[in-house]
Amino acid sequence: MVWHLISATPSPYARKIRIALQEKKLPFELQTEVPWDHTTQTPTHNPLEKLPVLILDDGKAVYESHYILDWLETKYPDPSLLPKDVDERLLAKQIEVVADGVCDALVLAFFEMKREKESQPQMRKVTGGLRALNAWVEERAVSSGYLFEDRLTIADIATCSVLGFMAVRWPDHGWKNEYPAMERYWRKLEERPSFASTVPVAQKFSDPVV
Repeated sequence: MVWHLISATPSPYARKIRIALQEKKLPFELQTEVPWDHTTQTPTHNPLEKLPVLILDDGKAVYESHYILDWLETKYPDPSLLPKDVDERLLAKQIEVVADGVCDALVLAFFEMKREKESQPQMRKVTGGLRALNAWVEERAVSSGYLFEDRLTIADIATCSVLGFMAVRWPDHGWKNEYPAMERYWRKLEERPSFASTVPVAQKFSDPVV
C-alpha cells in the first residue's frame, strides 16, 4: 500500500497530514503542486480545488485536512492522535480549530500583502489565536512537552504546524519574543523525526498572485 499526498509547500495543512501519516507508519509519496497554477490537477481530485488531497490505492480522494485527520483516526486508530478522555478529545479538536484559524488568517494576509491590500483584520485574528495557543501551552505543556497525556496529539501537530509556517512566511513576527514558553515547546517538538522531516520550505510563485 502506497498512497499519494498532493501538497503545496510550505502548507501547514498538508504538514499536519504528513506528520500524522508518519506517526501512524502509513507509507505515502509526496506530490507537490501549486493549486492556483494553470497546470494544477487539484480540481480532478477535489471539487473545492484545495490541498492537501490524499489519493488512496483505488484512486479515491480524501481531502480537507480536518477530514483527512478524522478519516485516518477512524480507519487507522493505532496509535491514536487523540486523547482518551472525551472532554480532552473535544479540547484537542478546539485547539486544532484555533491553530487552523490562525493559518487561515495568515494565508489570507499573505495574499492580501501580495496584492498590496490592508491585512490588519487578518492579523488581529492571528494575534488572538496565538495568545490562546500560548495560554494552552503554558497551562498544559510546560512540564511534559505535550498538550495532552504526555504524548503527541493533533493539538500539538496543529499548533506546531502553524508556528513552523510562521517561521517560513512570517520570520519577522514577534511571537517568539512575546511567548518564550511556546517557542521552547515548538522547538522541542521540531526535533521529533516526523516534524524534522517535514520542515516547511518557502514555495516560489511561477505566476503572479491575482
